Amino acid sequence: MKTVLLITRNGLGDAPEGLQQTLVLKYLSLLAQEEEKPGQILFYADGVKLVCEGSLVVGWLRSLEEAGVELLVCSTCLEYFGLIEKVRVGKAGGMPGILRALQQADKVISL
Repeated sequence: MKTVLLITRNGLGDAPEGLQQTLVLKYLSLLAQEEEKPGQILFYADGVKLVCEGSLVVGWLRSLEEAGVELLVCSTCLEYFGLIEKVRVGKAGGMPGILRALQQADKVISL
């Protein structure tokens, strides 16, 4: 089963920013240590900030990528926020790639 995670926020949940950051750090660190991992993690909107310089989770995302998880990041969003040069992990792609990944997934989990 191909599972895709969808991250659209610079953290997890609808909470104060500090709590969102704590939750995403905990979630991704635990996910990186799990045997079963998603096939892809998609980032768009504010979620693209997680793959950029200064993000607390770049190391965990790198570990997931090294374990075979594809990290696809919305290039339109990166351009909007002026972050193209600050990407530290993942592959910038367009919305067509994100759409294709969502359509081909057996299960999509939105975080």
